[in-house]
Amino acid sequence: MRGAQGDLLRLVAAGHAESRAELARLSGLAASSVSLRVEELIGSGLLVEEGAGTSRGGRRPRRLRLSPSAGLLAVADLGAHHARLGLLDLSGTPLVVEERPCDIADGPEATIDGMAAAFEDLLSAHGPPGVPLRGVGTGIPGPVDPATGRVVAPSRMPGWNNFPVAERLGAHFDLPVLVENDANLMAAGEARSWPKCETLMVLKAGSGIGCGVMVNGALHRGRGAAGDISHVRVRSDSSVTCSCGHDDCLEAYASGAALMSVLNEQGIPVRRPADVVALVEDGVPEATALVRNAGRLIGEVLTVLVNFINPDAIVVGGSLSPAEPLIASIRAAVYERCLPLATRDLEISTSRSGPDAALLGAGSLLLDAVLA
Repeated sequence: MRGAQGDLLRLVAAGHAESRAELARLSGLAASSVSLRVEELIGSGLLVEEGAGTSRGGRRPRRLRLSPSAGLLAVADLGAHHARLGLLDLSGTPLVVEERPCDIADGPEATIDGMAAAFEDLLSAHGPPGVPLRGVGTGIPGPVDPATGRVVAPSRMPGWNNFPVAERLGAHFDLPVLVENDANLMAAGEARSWPKCETLMVLKAGSGIGCGVMVNGALHRGRGAAGDISHVRVRSDSSVTCSCGHDDCLEAYASGAALMSVLNEQGIPVRRPADVVALVEDGVPEATALVRNAGRLIGEVLTVLVNFINPDAIVVGGSLSPAEPLIASIRAAVYERCLPLATRDLEISTSRSGPDAALLGAGSLLLDAVLA
């Protein structure tokens, strides 16, 4: 759906407008043009008009909202050892969310085909009768070329380099397909919970480390590598070779995978980043020291970005984010090293959207693809 109709539907779906008058004000279109296009959207089953909305003076207008039968979006957030999948309506509201085991090391074919089968299962079990699927999307824990939907030189993802994820997923569904880096999706989803922030940096701290950047409500992708802080070199007393082949990358010290590797070598068995968090909460000193050092290193890298981008907020999500020493160390490093003007109003906080942030972001970006 191109042009004005898609723009109007997007305004309603995002909750920015709930009446024809608000659509005219926000879109800049004449009231008669808005009414004509709204009638077309109602006739096509995408919008419904009912009840009474908020009055700005005078008679209360009828309220516009997306039709319950307008469509569904199937979205996924792939992790190293699990996949979080959901069905969303076109407004981005989750209808159902499930988490399933998934090993990214099984390779792209098995992973993507398994995801497609899981989407079919969700649609069969939870899809409202007669409501069409409008698009599918997934987050990938590695760099993605936004122009092609291919994964580019990922870490710890054997067989995924240059794999056409969008093409493979599109072979299962003849629909718009979104393939995006997982941290970018988290940033897009988190932005919904920070509406007053013009510039938002969202850090994903899980098995790997990533960062998404939102500027004026739009995801900043660059050429596809914007926000990829995982291979920034950090200062350390020792030297560790990263999976990328370089020494002393942030990911080699501060990612969940790196922390788990050290703890396992110390004879403390852990299988997931959540296990590291549990050890910290139980006061295990080896885990706490590692997490605190990881936060310090992450904070030192973020210091450069804060001075350069000057965001309104830094939001930390991912499976390591519940570890309080991580957040405290990030805050300490940033507030100590950044210019006072850069941190005067800066907020550093954990996610407001929780574990579904990436799914919400996928729904938001996928809706743009569907309407385009």
